[in-house]
Amino acid sequence: TFISARWEKRIMANYEVNPHVLTPYLPHGVELDFYNNKTYVSLVGFIFKKTNLFKIPIPFLGTFEEINLRFYEKRVEGDTIKRGVVFINETVPYKLVAWLANKLYKEHYISIPTKNTIEIKSLFKNIRYQWKINKEWNHISVNAAKENKQMLPGSVEEFIFEHYYGYTKINNQVSQEYKVNHPRWLVNKVIDYSIHCEFKSMYGNDFSFLSNRQPDSVIIAEGSPVTVNWNRTLF
Repeated sequence: TFISARWEKRIMANYEVNPHVLTPYLPHGVELDFYNNKTYVSLVGFIFKKTNLFKIPIPFLGTFEEINLRFYEKRVEGDTIKRGVVFINETVPYKLVAWLANKLYKEHYISIPTKNTIEIKSLFKNIRYQWKINKEWNHISVNAAKENKQMLPGSVEEFIFEHYYGYTKINNQVSQEYKVNHPRWLVNKVIDYSIHCEFKSMYGNDFSFLSNRQPDSVIIAEGSPVTVNWNRTLF
């Protein structure tokens, strides 16, 4: 185990995009994963808690917000289908965390100021993640029911959350695969949401059009303990 932590209160705002937008970011050897004949990117906010590297706690840096933009693909090996995600960018508040992730996993982390507001009431919970880019605070937030529910088979929640591999584009000929382990998550009904994201500043011109779009769905999962395997496969 490379990383063990808790991933909690995961907000996912999901946008349908043309597959041609994602193709340049697709690692060699994998293919786009479709839900109801559509491809999606997700703007994600969540809390990283109790982070350990190789079972060693990270003092002072073990709890932080992460914001990322990701999309969905699969790798077919014979009769086995490995469903995974590709990250366009991942944002954390600590430069050391970003440096380690980029160095060890060849990911695309940046470090900018982040913060969160979490308010839990008897029936509802309000979750808000913020990040500062170009001197402006962006955010993603939801008001959701406190009650946890199972994901329905075939639902968009199941499609978005049930991807257990990470894929990284090393170059045009070589890709990297790693495994993420966690139980099937419980979800909450989203009552209302608010999003302000400067997609162009965060993720480049290819995704700038999302600043003027409402997401096709916004979902939230309670989260759980998570481990990320150290073993990585190049292919």
